[in-house]
Amino acid sequence: MLILEMSYNPENALIVQSDRTILLEVHAPTAGAAREAIAPFAELIKSPEHVHTYRLTPLSIWNARAAGLGVEQMVKALQQYTKYPLPSSIIEEIETLGRRYGLTRLFKSDDGFFLILKVADEALAELLLREKPIAPLLEKRLSPLSFQVPTQFRGLLKKALVEVGYPAEDLAGYVQGDALPLKLRSTAQSGQPFVLRPYQLEAADVFYQSGRVQGGSGVICLPCGAGKTIVGMAAMAQVQENTLILTTSLTSVRQWRRELLDKTELPEEVIAEYSGEMKATGPITLATYQILTYRPHKDADFPHFSLFQARSWGLIIYDEVHLLPAPVFRITAELQARRRLGLTATLIREDGRESDVFALIGPKRYDVPWRELESQGFIAQAICREIRVPQDSEEQMRYAVAPRRQQFRVAAENPRKLEVVRQLLIDEIGHKILVIGEYIEQLRTLAELTKFPLITGKTTQKQREVLYQKFRSGEIDGLVLSRVGNFALDLPDADVLIQVSGKYGSRQEEAQRLGRILRPKSDGRTARFYTLVSERTCEEDFARHRQLFLTEQGYGYQIN
Repeated sequence: MLILEMSYNPENALIVQSDRTILLEVHAPTAGAAREAIAPFAELIKSPEHVHTYRLTPLSIWNARAAGLGVEQMVKALQQYTKYPLPSSIIEEIETLGRRYGLTRLFKSDDGFFLILKVADEALAELLLREKPIAPLLEKRLSPLSFQVPTQFRGLLKKALVEVGYPAEDLAGYVQGDALPLKLRSTAQSGQPFVLRPYQLEAADVFYQSGRVQGGSGVICLPCGAGKTIVGMAAMAQVQENTLILTTSLTSVRQWRRELLDKTELPEEVIAEYSGEMKATGPITLATYQILTYRPHKDADFPHFSLFQARSWGLIIYDEVHLLPAPVFRITAELQARRRLGLTATLIREDGRESDVFALIGPKRYDVPWRELESQGFIAQAICREIRVPQDSEEQMRYAVAPRRQQFRVAAENPRKLEVVRQLLIDEIGHKILVIGEYIEQLRTLAELTKFPLITGKTTQKQREVLYQKFRSGEIDGLVLSRVGNFALDLPDADVLIQVSGKYGSRQEEAQRLGRILRPKSDGRTARFYTLVSERTCEEDFARHRQLFLTEQGYGYQIN
């Protein structure tokens, strides 16, 4: 019997498997170099203590190709750091997917009146002509390998090409927006020294690419508390043109305004707010997704979409891009001639539209693991703890006989959670505490119990700002928050969060809620994230799903 000896390099960190997964042994001598080599083209799936798991996907490979990484470089990186020989199927997969990127390319016509789609060969041209989503977007065949495309179809065509597996390299460039001189301060107005962190500067540079057509669109992924707003301002300083900033709430609008005035030399009058409270535009305009997607009834047009044409924007920033509503995707498809920057902590979308983000906002330009920034002190260390709370016999019966659709709420509003919160407040006395949940009646009861102010969607913006400022100043030690607390809370001293209920199994929400307490603390103290789960109920299953993204980022949940 012939025995083939398999080559093996114990120093190397990677185990590459034929199912497209890549295991990285964290403690191997080459782990750091291997991680750096594969991060541009492999998607991080989970990163617990000892072995991190990556996966090769069409989007991860196309993101790398869009960033200028060649197929040969990807294969070489795997070959250099793998313990075992690279499966031939993996090499084939990378070559097949990687070489598809750029087989279709978009250019602007010489007169600028239309776009030109160029394809690699006649067979592909014929294939695309027979694809139902693509054929109607090709106005005229200019040659065996090129088609005329109306400029307004730029986004729709890119989306359709991703869907059929031939993503376009968009080289059609951008229109120039009205000029806006913008300079970052070296000392913030607050008196604190201000300097971009290395990763913030690198993220902005990777996005802008010195103004080349290869840059100017894409997504920056950074953990909550790592300064995504700062990256947005750094990009604005590079573009130097009128900017439209879209975000999730009026609280976020006001936070962007504070940061811009604090850390740039912009005068106050150039920053305008377009919201439910006021409808102004300026060289920098801050708006919410809610106002943009408002319409009087479901069959009506979106009256505020005119904001996208209100000025000659040179840059559109989509804050929390993972929450981009479907109607904004639609208008974004028509805005491909504007530079577009998406900011997010995670590209996970519960609706599965990650490929639309790739096609219409742009490829992922920059990503960094949460634990990596934690180890460097840029975000706070955090301990996550799940506390299982039993139901009393009456609640157990109420849960058992409830219709299936109502069982989650019965479990979430378990009255025994109140006693757990009371004990946690005793244990965490002296800390800055946020209590957050889904159901308003439960939150009202908690506000009475804790004596903390309650903030819900019905709390006016003025009242919210007053309460947030009292929390920042130390006048109050805690807040009870509904879902309005998921995003854009500038409460850097908050170090304890108690989650009493959530939105089913949302991984997004779990990550965002932990992010409320990840701002680095001046004294280096560790943040603590408690989530309360009713024992022997469906809430346990939803909790496991909610925690997936954070456990993939290396956060372990202590369960008791």
